[in-house]
Formats: sequence, C-alpha cells, structure tokens
Amino acid sequence: MAGDDLIAKFQVLGMSEQKAKETLKNANVTKNLQLALAAAGGATLSDGTGMLIYHIATKLKPQTADHLPLLVRYIVEHKLDNTQRIDAALEYLLKCGQSLNANIDVQALEKECGVGVVVTPEQIERTVQAKIKASYKEALLEQRYHFNSFKILQDVRGDLKWADAKSVKAVIDVEIFDLLGPKTEADLKPPTKANDKPKAAKPKAEVTPAAQTAEAASDGATTISELMKTKVHFHAPGENFKADGYVVTEHTERLLKEHLARTGGKVHTRFPPEPNGILHIGHAKAININFGYAAAHDGVCYLRYDDTNPEKEEEKFFLAIKEVVEWLGYKPFKITYSSDNFQQLYEWAVVLINKGLAYVCHQKAEELKGFNPKPSPWRERPIEESLRLFEDMKRGKIDEGAATLRMKVTLEEGKMDPVAYRIKFISHHRTGSDWCIYPTYDYTHCLCDSLEDITHSLCTKEFQSRRSSYYWLCNALGIYCPVQWEYGRLNMNYALVSKRKIAKLITEQIVHDWDDPRLFTLTALRRRGFPADAINNFCAQMGVTGAQIAVDPAMLEAAVRDVLNVTAPRRLVVLEPLKVTIKNFPHDAPAQLEVPDFPQNPQQGTHKITLDKVIYIEQGDFKLEPEKGYRRLAPKQSVGLRHAGLVISVDEIVKDPATGQVVELICTSQPAEQAEKPKAFVQWVSQPIQLEVRLYEQLFKHKNPEDPNEVPGGFLSDISEQSISVVVAFADRALNQAKVYDKFQFERIGFFSVDPDTSANHIVFNRTVGLKEDAGKK
Repeated sequence: MAGDDLIAKFQVLGMSEQKAKETLKNANVTKNLQLALAAAGGATLSDGTGMLIYHIATKLKPQTADHLPLLVRYIVEHKLDNTQRIDAALEYLLKCGQSLNANIDVQALEKECGVGVVVTPEQIERTVQAKIKASYKEALLEQRYHFNSFKILQDVRGDLKWADAKSVKAVIDVEIFDLLGPKTEADLKPPTKANDKPKAAKPKAEVTPAAQTAEAASDGATTISELMKTKVHFHAPGENFKADGYVVTEHTERLLKEHLARTGGKVHTRFPPEPNGILHIGHAKAININFGYAAAHDGVCYLRYDDTNPEKEEEKFFLAIKEVVEWLGYKPFKITYSSDNFQQLYEWAVVLINKGLAYVCHQKAEELKGFNPKPSPWRERPIEESLRLFEDMKRGKIDEGAATLRMKVTLEEGKMDPVAYRIKFISHHRTGSDWCIYPTYDYTHCLCDSLEDITHSLCTKEFQSRRSSYYWLCNALGIYCPVQWEYGRLNMNYALVSKRKIAKLITEQIVHDWDDPRLFTLTALRRRGFPADAINNFCAQMGVTGAQIAVDPAMLEAAVRDVLNVTAPRRLVVLEPLKVTIKNFPHDAPAQLEVPDFPQNPQQGTHKITLDKVIYIEQGDFKLEPEKGYRRLAPKQSVGLRHAGLVISVDEIVKDPATGQVVELICTSQPAEQAEKPKAFVQWVSQPIQLEVRLYEQLFKHKNPEDPNEVPGGFLSDISEQSISVVVAFADRALNQAKVYDKFQFERIGFFSVDPDTSANHIVFNRTVGLKEDAGKK
C-alpha cells in the first residue's frame, strides 16, 4: 500500500498527519495496523475506537498476532473500550500462547477483561470519598496541594479495576478542592523536603551522548542491587513465552513445566567468558548484570567457561577470570565448562543431521566470510553421507579446514547456515586429545544454556543476530529453550578492550602485561587501586539499555573517588621534596603528633606522625616570584603546616651553586594560634621513608585510537609518551606497614594504592586517581 494511502487510513483512526507519518517509520507497528484495518473491514470507527486499535498495534507480540482479528472485533463492538481492558486481553492471550494453536475460551477472556462491567460515576464518587476519609485526609490537610494524589488514584483503581482513569482523577480533584479550597501562594511554591541533605559536588565527567542516554536510562540507580530490583523488568521464570520474539512450539508448555520443576522457579543466569584473555571493564558490566540480576531475585548464577577453542586458551586466564569475579563480590553457584558437555553436544549434532537440519560442507573458511557468501553446493547432501563424513571428522580422517558441520538456518542479518563444528588437531586443556572437532559459539551457547536451565540468557547487543539460531536450535532438538535478552556494550574512550590488540601492546612491550595499570582490564584496574565497589557502582550508573555506551575515563574515575573518599585513610606524602629547616624549632626533641585518618570524621581512627626540625614540602608549594593570587609559601608569604599547629616564614633561601635551583629553605615558625592566619596549609613530612610512586596518564592520545579517521597510523602509533612517570617520594613513616592493595589519600595530591611490586625494603604506590578530574593531567 502506498505511503500516502496509509497516511490517509491512519488519519481515519484519529491520528494527526504528523503522527501518521511518524508511525510509518515503524515497520512493525505499520504492519500490525494494516492487518488491524483489514480485520475491521469497512466498519465505522467512532471517536476513540481508532486509537484503541493503534494501542493494540503498538503492544501486539508475535505470540498473539493470530488473535488480532478477534481483538479488533471486540474493539469495534465496544467490548474492549479502554486501554486497561486491551492490556488485560493481551496478557490473557499471551498466557494462552504458550500452547501452540490453543483454543481461546471466549467467556474466560471476557471475564479477564471485564467486558460488560460498568462502573458508574456514583460508584467512583463514593469510593473516592471513602478512601480520602479513611486514609488520606490528614496527609492532605498537612501537605495540601503538594500531596501526591496518584496514591489515591491507585488505591481507588484497586477497588474499581475497570473504572476510567480520567473519570477517577476528575473526581479526586473535585474532592480535594472541596476539602482544601483554592490554592494559596504557599501551595504554588515547590515543596521543601525536610530530610533532604545537600549532595556533595561530584566531578563533572565528559561523556558521549550515548553515555548520557544510558545514565538517564539507569533512572538514578546507584547500586547494582537497586538497578536490578527496581529498574530492570525481564520475564518471570517459566513465562518465557511472554518475551518478544520467543518461538512457541507444541512442546513449549510441557518443557517449561519440566524446567520449573527442576529449578523450583528460581532465576538462573550465567556469565560465560572465553578463557583466552583477561576480562576488561566491559566484562564488569556483564558480570554485574548476570550475577546482579540473579542475586536481586534470589536466584543463582553459573560461571561457565566457554572453552571451545583450545588454540587460544591458557590456564592463567581461567584462574584470573575466577579471581576477578570473586573480587567484584560475586560467588558463582557452580563453575562449569562448555567442554563438560562435548559428548552431549556431539550426540545432538548427529540428531540434527538425521533430521536433515545439518550437513557436512567443504567450503573453505575464506569462502564463508563476507556479507554474501555463496550458498554451499553440499547443502542438500544425503543424510547418510553427512553422517559418515561427520564420523570421519570426529575420528581425525579429514584434514583441518577441509570440512565443517553447518546448520540449516538463516540468521537475522541474512547469513545462511552458521558453522556448528570445525576440525582442530589441538589438545584441549580438559579433554586432552579425546576430540579433534570442536563446537562453535553459535552451536554451543544456547545448548549449554538449556542444559543448565538458564532462565535469562543475558548478552551484549551484537549477539542479537544469533537469537534466531538460538531459538531455532533448541526447538529443533525439542529441548528447553531459554530467553535471550540483549543489552548495549560498554566501551571506554582513550582505551582498547580487544584482547587481541591488548596482547599486541604486550608483545610490542608498550605495556608490561595484562595488569599494566594503564589498561582497562579488570586486573589492571585492581592493580591501579580501583575498588570493586566503585566499578560495580559505575556499571549500575550505566543502566541496562540496548544502546552501546562509550564513556570517558573521567566518569569511572568519579565513581572511584566517591568510594575512596570515605574509605581511604589520609597520609602525608610529598612527591617532589624540598628541604625546609625550622631554625627556631619549638620542641627540644622530635615531637609525636596524633592525627586523624579521616579529618572530617576523627572517630574513624588516628595515626602518629613525627615532627622534627627538618621537614620536606612539595617543591610546587614554594615560589621565588609568585604570581598574583598565589597562596602558598613565598619569600614574603607564610604558610601553615597541616596538623602541626605551626605557621612558617622564609628567612633564607639556599641554592645549588651550579644550577641555581632552590635546594633548601631556612624558616622560622610561630604557633598557629599566635600567627596571622595563613592563606593556605600544605602537607609536609619529617624523618621520612622513601616510596616509589608511579603516576599514570591516559595511554592513548585520541578518544578512539582504533578509528583510522582519527589515527591513520593505527593504535600503536597513538601511544602517549607521558602515560607513565616514576618519582621517588618522601612519606611519613606511618606508611611503613602498608600492604599490597591498601589504599590511601595522599593529602592534597590524590588517591594511591600499594602495588604488588612492593617488597619489605621497597614500597611502591600507584596513583589511582587525582582528587579532582584534572588532578592527574597537570
């Protein structure tokens, strides 16, 4: 039907021309509307009826599409006369839809939708009055027009399910006016919340539009538990048939009942990484979504290693994956391996061949690549021949690359017949040399999900194109079929997350290993000092949407500061020491000072520091010729010493004769309570210990180092020369007992973490983040 004709027909439903044009852009809604209009025939659509048909077109799912004519007839006959009744009808039909070709009990349908039930204005008025008198009068008199009247609406609709919402709202408004009278000036002002506390200002993180969309989509969730309990709405266990695109067969109802009997109705999820590299920040989102959703709904989550490619798998990756999952705070229900199921997967492949749904193909790997590969000339190969050749593949009688087993199914993007098995003469870490054929992801993943009774197969958006083969394969084998849900990937600007490209950085000796703190692998972030809670909270802020998200590191760093600000004890450290001698030192001997670990919360603990005649301050905290507005130490400007109760002034400046560089300041001191209040207080150390401090910047110069338009020479040409610098810092002896991964705030500098390179005689710290967004980028 031509576009102009459709616009005209849509306008008959009550749409504006603009709304009709916008609707045409949605192919699915347009298709449903065309079918609905055909079902309505030449019936005259009264006011509002057309928009109810539009409502059905937007809500209809494939599982209930066959019942569209029935629904349209009920609308035309005014049996379904509002959106509440339509939604109830769709819900009822969806429940019936788990049985293929189910007969609809019309009487039950009408009862479920309240067909013929009339709620009179008098009933609405009586119910509203009773509700206000019993439950809301005092709150209304106290809060007046600031009271949220939607609570009353919900309460009334609980008693009068089929009452028209607009009519109920109108009666509520009248009753409130009768009780309170006209609005006063105070009623027109925004409400004040007595319990509201002022929020601390957070560093502003530059994010892409996609990230801003994701942050909005998270709807204010700050933790994974909050996100999963209140913001994410997936199907309930056993209600797989309600999910969009789920394929219902004659066995679906039985299989779901058997599945529920095995699981007890619990949520089952899984995190299925390939053990061919170290997990990165994008995997943190996947871990939190899978483990977090199960935890929020009293379910279980498997850690399943997708170990079907022995060529790239190493034991260190298996161990690191488990360690990272546990570091993020999650305990797997079970640790499983795809290879646990190799025998069952093989037997199912034989079943597919016997059904004529799989065949042995001899096309080369390069012939299968691209968007439009040639159809296989072996697609209609006799079943007996494919069975014999598949057995030859299993026994190692066919050369690697000379044959594959392919499934007869077309994926969403049009790709035909994905590979199920390929030949690899490589020993497997768990099965040894038992197998020389290994299943692919397309074949393995959904079958392992079925075997583990997964209720929600949660994966990133690029796997949406595999959803059709996922459902097809489970149904072809007549086994329980889980539901696949997709969400957008999390990418980080100024970073790489490709395992292959990170491996290249390592082999080229640009970074030291997978845990180099300049990377965004999870082992690297842990080594740099990022707390697990901060990473989890950051993932919660991203939400669970279909949009691919790309954020700047500043947004992750802001989440890190939020956690470390309340968990990292404060210590005094100077990164570039300048010697200061206090010639009138006010004590006969070095003084021991007790200072708080958290100055704003002294009750959280203290530590002791030493104050002696010789101290060290930051070189940057003294200037010979200060510019206007400079607030720290200068020849004519004093400065306070944090926690020491002293204010010092410069008496003499000692310079290196060869370079002219200032090497020492001779100062006098005054008690802070007697001196004029200084413009600033600086950190200092006395009788210090030495630390090796590693300062990290962004590894790449450009936001998208893999984009040839931004970086024509490739990501290896985009490395920043300033990505790491090392200084020998002076620190208070209170840091002598610091252990690996201990985290501290170096006052006025930033947050730092003890590096695993630390030994008894050599303490190494990594800068985690600065105190504010640009602190590490001076």
